[in-house]
Amino acid sequence: MSSARSKPDYSRRDFIRVAALAAGSSAAGSITAEESVTLPFDNGQRPLVQYPQKRPLIRLTSRPPQLETPFAVFDENVLTPNDAFFVRYHLTVAPPQPEILKPDAFRVSIKGRVRQPMTLSVAELKQQFEPVEIVAVNQCSGNSRGFFQPRVPGGQLGNGAMGNARWKGARLRDVLSKAGLPAEAKQVTFDGLDKPLLPQTPDFIKALDIDHALSPELLLAYEMNGEELPWLNGYPLRLVVPGYYGTYWVKHLHEITVLDKVFDGFWMSSAYRIPDNACACLEPGTTPGRTVPISRYNVRSFITNLTDGQNLKSGVESLVKGIAFDGGEGISEVLFSPDDGRNWREAKLGQDLGKYSFREWSIAFKSPSPGMYNLKVKATNRIGQSQPSQPLWNSAGYMRNVIETVRVEVS
Repeated sequence: MSSARSKPDYSRRDFIRVAALAAGSSAAGSITAEESVTLPFDNGQRPLVQYPQKRPLIRLTSRPPQLETPFAVFDENVLTPNDAFFVRYHLTVAPPQPEILKPDAFRVSIKGRVRQPMTLSVAELKQQFEPVEIVAVNQCSGNSRGFFQPRVPGGQLGNGAMGNARWKGARLRDVLSKAGLPAEAKQVTFDGLDKPLLPQTPDFIKALDIDHALSPELLLAYEMNGEELPWLNGYPLRLVVPGYYGTYWVKHLHEITVLDKVFDGFWMSSAYRIPDNACACLEPGTTPGRTVPISRYNVRSFITNLTDGQNLKSGVESLVKGIAFDGGEGISEVLFSPDDGRNWREAKLGQDLGKYSFREWSIAFKSPSPGMYNLKVKATNRIGQSQPSQPLWNSAGYMRNVIETVRVEVS
């Protein structure tokens, strides 16, 4: 877990720095030729930039800030440190200015088809509702999009648009119950304080069916890994939807609206949709007959302590380590192949922090002779879902979960 940090200090000096950052200023830090990485796909060079409350992260865009976690971070700890957690915004006027996020100014409203509309501060959420913790992965829908072939539009991300954290907050169910739900309640929408630059750009509003919204696992989170949420990860309040892609994890959450019909806003009816089939895939050059909103993660697993091209010693035993996760069934098995998938051995699973968390795994590897080795890993969850041997494709670049390969040289 990351080291303890003090609560955000919104002094005048910090406000000026933060405001400049939001406008894409060099206040985020200077960039030199040494402060960059090259991701393993076309046009993969990215700057490493340090933002407030963050260590240097891989920057995809500056306005709004979109920051990817360097993959080596996932070998540090099963919980992703707050200062290394990825950042994703959709609208240009984001993140919100600090002055409207101050505790004495920020409120979340619960309105629409409720019997008792409410407006709550974070302090009132802490005082009036039971605090709950859950360990859960937040993963961007387009994580790993840069690897899609043929290439697809959108942010060309590596594998670092994901993170695992211990979230603490009030149950969304408890808050909705206090507001009072009528029998005709059908969906709940969530709106954050990030805003579009142009009035014709749709506001970023997401929706969940009422039965899902009433699940005890959904949180209005105000803490992350034992600390207040970082400014760039939703301070002071965000929605946590375990097992669902990050598009639903609305940051700087300030409006919750109960509806008696299905919400038809752009970010549900047009964006973040996948082919309506079991693999969420289609052949390149074709279009799906029907689409549905993206929802749960599929199964993924990675090797975290070895990198492509790394040199290992022949006859010397090495420990291969990694992580696996899925959309909430829980990981039951991780298999490792030292020979490009011809043979598989079962890895040892690490501590179980819950069915929505990264699950660490490890296994010994010793090569008897020099050469190049393709090391592979695949996971299976508790209902038998696993990973495809070949990458699946869709035109949005969502939900990649192919069996991953790390190539090492043994000498």
